Amino acid sequence: MINRAGQMSSEKRNESQLLADVLGLESLVDDITYTLASEANDQPTATAVLGPVWRKDAPVCKYGGSIVSGFPDSDHTLMHGRVLDFDTGAPIENAELDVWHTGPNGLYESQDPDQPDMNLRGRIYTNQNGEYSFYCLRPTKYPIPYDGPAGELLQLLDRHPWRPAHIHFILSAPGYKPLVTMIFDRKSEYIDNDVAFAVKDSLIVDFFA
Repeated sequence: MINRAGQMSSEKRNESQLLADVLGLESLVDDITYTLASEANDQPTATAVLGPVWRKDAPVCKYGGSIVSGFPDSDHTLMHGRVLDFDTGAPIENAELDVWHTGPNGLYESQDPDQPDMNLRGRIYTNQNGEYSFYCLRPTKYPIPYDGPAGELLQLLDRHPWRPAHIHFILSAPGYKPLVTMIFDRKSEYIDNDVAFAVKDSLIVDFFA
């Protein structure tokens, strides 16, 4: 099974990592790391799993721009906020947010031949006030692929393949450790039963019309 997962992996799909996700291994490592961090004097933003479909060198999206190509009838979302130093509260200028999520059909562009390359992916940089702003789509729940060893394992265990709606982030800035995390839609189905065991209460958010 592990060999098959490695043989199936490519630049656009990491089946080995997907297998680790459904086994809970990545979430276990993340939970140990997060628990140790929460016991420290500071409690930064919670981490989450990377997942198997991150791609490097996503296109740069200008401040207030959009990472969406197509899907005119879908719910567009303005995502905005600030990146701050936890200890001082000072804004962090030129921090990078590497963002990616699925289309409303539940597919990442690397899985969907009908989407343009690198659609719904982008790198956004904060301004001098630590602010970021960009348009994406309201995320949707989706099943992990069933056509590989990870899907076969879930079927053997009689487990569902669903992930609740979420958006992935990697946040990085000079002088700081990178942060891998995601946010989850509070109203999404499977928010309490994620196949990848990745939901944390502090990462659940409300989307507003």
